[in-house]
Amino acid sequence: MNKGALFDKIEAEQFRKEPAKFNVGDSVRVHSKVVEGDKERIQVFAGVVIGVKGRGLNQTFTVRRISYGEGVERVFPTHSPRVEKVEVERAGKVRRAKLTYLRGRIGKGAMAVKDKDISGSGK
Repeated sequence: MNKGALFDKIEAEQFRKEPAKFNVGDSVRVHSKVVEGDKERIQVFAGVVIGVKGRGLNQTFTVRRISYGEGVERVFPTHSPRVEKVEVERAGKVRRAKLTYLRGRIGKGAMAVKDKDISGSGK
């Protein structure tokens, strides 16, 4: 067995069974496990997905939200066992892969991503 096939076999065991279906621009709620001493709890981080990078087991996504007037970004590994689930609150319609321009905006403009029209009318 060559080295590449061996890596693929090891990685295949660690992939998430059912990956979350979300895209850049979507408003999501990420439920992540937090360990404090001997206790474990679920913490929710809600915001807009501003980018996805990497592929395979190394894929990560960045979520941004405004907290007390300050922008907060957090990077989550897609296939991490610490990420319990990702819920899509609102599907966004964007025309680019990275939404880094949201970093320069303040107020309501910082959350301005168009809603995706799911009715099928195309407008």
